[in-house]
Amino acid sequence: MIVYGSSLSPFVRKVLAFAAEKGIEVENKVLPLGSDDPGFLAASPFRKIPAFEDGDFRIADSSAIIAYLEAVKPEPNLIPAEPRARARTIWYDEFADTILFSCGGKMFFNRIVGPRFLGQAGDEEVARKAECEELPPLLDYLERVIPESGFLVEDRITLADIAVASPFANLKHLNVAVDPATHPRLHAYVETSLGRPSFAPHVARETAFLERTAAA
Repeated sequence: MIVYGSSLSPFVRKVLAFAAEKGIEVENKVLPLGSDDPGFLAASPFRKIPAFEDGDFRIADSSAIIAYLEAVKPEPNLIPAEPRARARTIWYDEFADTILFSCGGKMFFNRIVGPRFLGQAGDEEVARKAECEELPPLLDYLERVIPESGFLVEDRITLADIAVASPFANLKHLNVAVDPATHPRLHAYVETSLGRPSFAPHVARETAFLERTAAA
């Protein structure tokens, strides 16, 4: 199985962490921007990442890839079967992919991706507004909903935690920290989640890569 795309993308990172938690071995094929890799284009004709290949089966989009991985290896179950738990898991996945990413993506693109990799000036006002106005209510929401167990659904690791934790790695790369004084439960949640073996190696490699590119 091949996952195309850099784990600097929270969507790619989510798929890689999900596969690791499932015990599914995948190859992560990182491609340069604008790549014409035939396998990648066959899986993702619109060049969206992550893209995925398993033999002659190819597909793109993190949620579609995760649905496939869950189906081909049902255990351990990371998308609950119980109706309410399943619905809540899908909600947190959607929250992370759209609402949380929309906010964090404005910061990450304008402060790192645009100026460092695309040669274009970032819009710091857009990034500042996302950090100072859009992000705080999202942190407040998560602080309220994280249970004592430290897991969002069924008091165990599920797709909900994998999806929500992933964008926080990008915030860490931006030095946008969750304040333990104002959001103690969320701070512990992020540190524990990103410290799991499914996340930690990817985050460490990303950090090293960003340090190298900053020096260059």
